Amino acid sequence: MDQKILSLAAEKTADKLQEFLQSLKEDDLTNLLQNQAVKGKVAGALLRAIFKGSPCSEEDGTLRRHKIYTYCIQLVESGDLQKETASEIVGLLMLEAHHFPAPLLVELANEFISAVRDSSLVNGKSLELLPIILTALATKKENLAYGKGVLSGEEYKKQLINTLCSGRWDQQYVIQLTSMFKDVPLSAEEVEFVVEKALSMFSKMNLQEIPPLVYQLLVLSSKGSRKSVLEGITAFFNAVDKQHSEDQSGDELLDVVTVPSGELRHVEGTIILHIVFAIKLDYELGRELLKHLKAGQQGDSNNNLSPFSIALLLSVTRIQRFQEQVLDFLKTSVVKSFKDLQLLQGSKFLQNLVPHRAYVSTMILEVVKNSVHSWDHVTQGLVELGFLLMDSYGPKKVLDGKAIETSPNLSRMPNQHACKLGANILLETFKIHEMVRQEILEQVLNRVVTRASSPISHFLDLLSNIVMYAPLVLQSCSSKVTEAFDYLSFLPLQTVQKLLKAVQPLLKVSMSMRDSLILVLRKAMFANQLDARKSAVAGFLLLLKNFKVLGSLSSSQCSQPLSVSQVHVDVHGHYNSVANETFCLEIMDSLRRCLSQQADVRLMLYEGFYDVLRRNSQLANSVMQTLLSQLKQFYEPKPDLLPPLKLEACILAQGDKISLQEPLDYLLCCIQHCLAWYKNTVIPLQQGKEEEEEEEEEEEEEEAFYQDLDDILASITNRMIKSELEDFELDKSADFSQSTSIGIKNSICAFLVMGVCEVLIEYNFSISNFSKNTFEDILSLFMCYKKLSDILNEKAGKGKTKMANKTNDSFLSMKCVSSLLTALFRDNTQSHQESLSVLRSNNEFMRYAVNVALQKVQQLKETGHMSGPDGQNRDKVFQNLCDITRVLLWRYTSIPTSVEESGKKEKGKSISLLCLEGLQKVFSAVQQFFQPKIQQFLRALDVTDKEGEEREDADVSVTQRTAFQIRQFQRSLLNLLSGQEEDFNSKEAVLLVTVLTSLSKLLDPSSPQFLQMLSWTLKICKENSREDALFCKSLMNLLFSLHVLYKSPVTLLRDLSQDIHGHLGDIDQDIEVEKTNHFAIVNLRMAAPTVCLLVLSQAEKVLEEVDWLITKLKGQVSQDALSEEASSQAVLSNHPVEKAIIMQLGTLLTFFHELVQTALPSGSCVDTLLKDLCKMYTTLTALVRYYLQVCRSSGGIPKNMEKLVKLSGSHLTPLCYSFISYVQNKKSKSLNYTGEKKEKTAAVATAMVSC
Repeated sequence: MDQKILSLAAEKTADKLQEFLQSLKEDDLTNLLQNQAVKGKVAGALLRAIFKGSPCSEEDGTLRRHKIYTYCIQLVESGDLQKETASEIVGLLMLEAHHFPAPLLVELANEFISAVRDSSLVNGKSLELLPIILTALATKKENLAYGKGVLSGEEYKKQLINTLCSGRWDQQYVIQLTSMFKDVPLSAEEVEFVVEKALSMFSKMNLQEIPPLVYQLLVLSSKGSRKSVLEGITAFFNAVDKQHSEDQSGDELLDVVTVPSGELRHVEGTIILHIVFAIKLDYELGRELLKHLKAGQQGDSNNNLSPFSIALLLSVTRIQRFQEQVLDFLKTSVVKSFKDLQLLQGSKFLQNLVPHRAYVSTMILEVVKNSVHSWDHVTQGLVELGFLLMDSYGPKKVLDGKAIETSPNLSRMPNQHACKLGANILLETFKIHEMVRQEILEQVLNRVVTRASSPISHFLDLLSNIVMYAPLVLQSCSSKVTEAFDYLSFLPLQTVQKLLKAVQPLLKVSMSMRDSLILVLRKAMFANQLDARKSAVAGFLLLLKNFKVLGSLSSSQCSQPLSVSQVHVDVHGHYNSVANETFCLEIMDSLRRCLSQQADVRLMLYEGFYDVLRRNSQLANSVMQTLLSQLKQFYEPKPDLLPPLKLEACILAQGDKISLQEPLDYLLCCIQHCLAWYKNTVIPLQQGKEEEEEEEEEEEEEEAFYQDLDDILASITNRMIKSELEDFELDKSADFSQSTSIGIKNSICAFLVMGVCEVLIEYNFSISNFSKNTFEDILSLFMCYKKLSDILNEKAGKGKTKMANKTNDSFLSMKCVSSLLTALFRDNTQSHQESLSVLRSNNEFMRYAVNVALQKVQQLKETGHMSGPDGQNRDKVFQNLCDITRVLLWRYTSIPTSVEESGKKEKGKSISLLCLEGLQKVFSAVQQFFQPKIQQFLRALDVTDKEGEEREDADVSVTQRTAFQIRQFQRSLLNLLSGQEEDFNSKEAVLLVTVLTSLSKLLDPSSPQFLQMLSWTLKICKENSREDALFCKSLMNLLFSLHVLYKSPVTLLRDLSQDIHGHLGDIDQDIEVEKTNHFAIVNLRMAAPTVCLLVLSQAEKVLEEVDWLITKLKGQVSQDALSEEASSQAVLSNHPVEKAIIMQLGTLLTFFHELVQTALPSGSCVDTLLKDLCKMYTTLTALVRYYLQVCRSSGGIPKNMEKLVKLSGSHLTPLCYSFISYVQNKKSKSLNYTGEKKEKTAAVATAMVSC
């Protein structure tokens, strides 16, 4: 039969073929077709013959064609056919589809849709026909019955697609169904149907099936709905990321979320690659992605952003057209996120309204962590973003040339956080991705070298962290570091020191790098530029500290431990101590030549030798011999000769130019500290060992050598005490003018003598063992120091000389100051009392000791370290701070200022007041630099804390310990306020409030202690009146800083405005204002400008918060994706925020209502009020516009909003015009009238009209 059909089909006409096919039974053809297809024989030719004999022009032919077509589909789906045969049949069916009449095409399409809905498809091969059928149907012009009406082919196609997308899709055919639509002509609406259906299937599919589906969607997006595709993909993975990070499985995303993290990241990486590839082919897709993400950012910096979307954006930076836009968008998002965080942290009002969410910075660092899963396409974007943040938001240079440096513990400014984030991105990327390490290192070094005139501390810190992480890995990049060494001579000294310190671990593992550095340093040692020579000294000192000689004390025996990086490298590097010894001695020879150079170079050497000894104790002899031979040049060996030092030799005269040649004070200071270190560290260890005779003899020589130094210092002490100022030619009659050479010379000598006295004070105190005679010597040295200090201050007061900054830098070490203050104020040992009475009897000396402590703490606040030994050892500095604070706290609380000042005769601040000032500086410095150690610091202050109670006290919180300290200062302030007005000590009161402000920052805002502090401050403000602007301002600032962390201060502002109005009177002189007296601190003198400016400043902050909330609401409403239902839900969820905004503005309106009626004095109060009124009306306008935007979906404007608008029109606006007239009338009476106020008042009027 098959042969007959084929032979008939070969004839020119099909009449006989039609007759034969008509004569066959229905099942004969299908059985024949099945047999031929299964055998893989001439099924294609047979099928062509059957279609030839079944023309659509005849009804029988059409029915037979339909039956065969349907049967072939079933046959292909059965899976019984060979692949080639099935493909051939499908190909023939595709060609024949266009010959079918429209009704049959509809039937065929419906059969497919039913098969999809019923999941009756076996392998889905036949689905390739559906796009052909739908396309063919769309070309038919005839009308087709549909329900009670008729549809065109195009319209019916649309209806079929809608039906298909509304039905159930089996998981295994989703990709195939989505793919087929790319071959169907689709309208924008139809594309949207398909895209929505495919996106809804994401949560039902296995994770590995999603990338190919995303690929098909991206192909389909070329027809339209790009926004929906991108929104759907990013929204799905945003949700997956969120649930995965929370380790919680939602019902819809259960299958996806329970997969391993690595698998999820690999899938996300593949999808990102698909999207980036699609954007390369279709730039419109990239523009839509940026547009979508930017739209979400309008109200909230975290909207639409997640680790996935950020990773996607970073990958898009590889496309040059979008690189700048994407990086700029991410940079802006980061800073906006930090600004939002800053605003939220400072306002309990906002915290209650806005839920805590992950911030962009956290998401970016999450991307860095996820990029370990082969996300190579993200790494370059991470590097570029990291450097962009560091370049844009690093410390800036200010007018005086100093940089605004940032401390990581203090930095609260958004820009500083952004810079820190950039450094973290680069460091973490460096750790994970080997391929970008060289690029990161090269870019960091380039910035260090080329931006020497700008602050680059953030890049040097990053370099240090990079080197510390992997010094051995960086050996492959050593050439880059070596190239940077060539520029050392041209870099600022501070940069050189930090750079060399950063790369120091590399020098331990790379001898070639070390040799290159030495060559550069030796060349720099003889450079013309002074900074180059100083850099050489800094470099050599660093090498001496870090290349230990055999026999040097271990880090545990030294006063400063080795750095982590040093220990890390020592483990890996070969420790050749013999070579190190030769190397170090060569460096010492080079450094000795510095002793003939300028004073600044010598000074650097003296400041560095002490650290060298601590880290490399075997160099002690070499260092001390060098120092001793240098000292002998300026020391008078004859015991009876006064003075004991040759000051003339320390000064260089070149014509009329006089300058310091030998910083003798620093030389003696270095010797004193090195000697003390040797006595305290080396000698005890030597005494505890049994040495051979030769060693003992050698030690005796060493001990004699150190004894010589002791004898010289003792001789200098004795003779300095005997010397008079006339011996130095520095009495009161001496000339200290900076305009004459003799005056300059005398000033230099005076500072040298004062420095020597301070060094000798510390030396004698360290060896005193509480000897009365030694303490008398100390006092004599101090009197010499004080006489010179008084003379210089007196001359400075007369304008005859300019005091040098050097006077602010005491030579006493922090350890000495700590021990001295403890002895003076806290030592109760009976055997010490007689000797200590010598020092305690001199108030000037005790004041001097406290002043030096203040200088040291101030230096820490400004520079992050202190001068002198251990000044850069953070642990030692912290310990000394604890000791000093404990003493200052005890002294201040034990002897109140009022008691001390009652019998005071001396000029200047009392010791108690100095102690309080010191406490204020310490509390500020500890929070700035030692935030993680606050608990330890507060425990150290608890004088009742005993060792046995440490375990019990370990559970005491920071808040509880802080509250205890706060109570002490509260009592002091209450005592001050309880006295008479004329006895009120303003300086002490302001300091006490500053201390309370600093300590209150350590309280947990949710704790009862915080509430107690707020209540106490409120009570003080309500019950105490003082006519002192500084005290009033500091107390009100404390009140506001506490209040905003408890609730919004608007009611407080309203009460204060009523008090101000009551005291200053009304703009209409005929109206008598009733005084409310909510706060006694507001009196006639303080009401304006002090309190008025404070409340206006606070009102401005409230308006800023309200503006922020309105912007956030607008951003939520303006997203185009919201349907009417979603919009109404959003408006409903915004109800608490809207209510809070209206309440805030309503209370602020009454606040301004009071102030615009107040007879404020001309000047800053009026200017600020007019400016804030502008902001008030601008904010009201923004809120009205928001409600106009949402009233369509919400059904109207709320009644409380209507009330607010009416209130502004009835209670504020008319009074604003009256106030403007009042200001203009007042100004017109003044001769200095300008047009400036007209502009401001016009601005207010304009703002009111616009509302």
